[in-house]
Amino acid sequence: MSCSTDSNGGGMSHQHTRLAVVGYGYWGAKHARVLSSVPGVDLVVVDNDPERRAEAQRGCPNADITGNLAEVLDFVDGVVVATPPRTHGDIAHRALRLGKPVLVEKPLATSTSVARSLIDTAAEHGARLMVGHTFEYNAAVWKLREVINSGELGRVLYIDTARLNLGIYQNDVDVIWDLAPHDLSIISFLMGERPVSVAAWAHRSLGARHADVAYLRLQLERSLVPAFVHVSWLNPQKVRRVTVVGDRKMAVYDDLLDEDRIRIYDIGVDSNDPGEPVDTPAMPVTYRTGDIVSPHVVLREPLWVQDTHFLDCVRTGARPLTPGASGLDVVRVLSASDVARKSGREVPVHDEHGVVDGRQVTFAHTKFTGTPS
Repeated sequence: MSCSTDSNGGGMSHQHTRLAVVGYGYWGAKHARVLSSVPGVDLVVVDNDPERRAEAQRGCPNADITGNLAEVLDFVDGVVVATPPRTHGDIAHRALRLGKPVLVEKPLATSTSVARSLIDTAAEHGARLMVGHTFEYNAAVWKLREVINSGELGRVLYIDTARLNLGIYQNDVDVIWDLAPHDLSIISFLMGERPVSVAAWAHRSLGARHADVAYLRLQLERSLVPAFVHVSWLNPQKVRRVTVVGDRKMAVYDDLLDEDRIRIYDIGVDSNDPGEPVDTPAMPVTYRTGDIVSPHVVLREPLWVQDTHFLDCVRTGARPLTPGASGLDVVRVLSASDVARKSGREVPVHDEHGVVDGRQVTFAHTKFTGTPS
């Protein structure tokens, strides 16, 4: 991946800023490409793997390359952490303690305690902490939220997401922690609320370490709308889809389409059920079919939008649109999904002290008091 690509480089100040991208793997290479295309950015790539450093040197010939983060921390203005998830906490803490603004790839951390510690460290040292929830910088997701908020779909009945592909298998986290953060952040962004409970099923098809296919069922905090998340590393087709079903219309966002990424379907089902048993083989409903409309969306690369927003936060001290607290919200759901998967039951999404928004939450099989245990 070349760092010379500059498809979005206009519109940024030429103020001189030095940024470090830590990790030159899948996401680190993408961050390096984007940031090296922005005028006024001096890039440093940090990776302890010699082969990746050589790859970074080929891809980013104008960047400084090193294997030692300590060599550059004092001399950079901001840090992007794109290393394996279990290393996020240690690397981000080192930068935050020096007051450096930090952008951490998703997930923010692999436990709620580490995620909370990052937020506290950032506050203590007056540093900005941002999480890489890239789809919250996606114009198509913005448009879908606009459609939902306009009431065009009617009352939202449920949300269904699918993020499937052949790979990429990860060493340190399972498929839920790897892929579901995208969809969890999208769902919360669309609905303006967080999940309050989660049920999970996951299966390991290959190897002996991590599940590679999983399903989550979420219940949202205020609306109680259910949301379903399907993720897989072992699927013959690449799928990146969000479906929002309303009682008036339905919308589908397909991130893999070149055009018409959002389609609004004027279709639905009206119930004529009188509430009493009737002698008929089919449920008494009426099916509606109408037009399919695709609203115009002006697309810019979401990673470019996200990373240049981080650059603005570095330069001006602005508060990130996806702060550390957003990352903590997602980590809480991921941690709860681990418990749900192991127990086979729906569990509450609580904070690191066991509190569920300070209130009682009741589920079909288990009653949780929402107080510390």
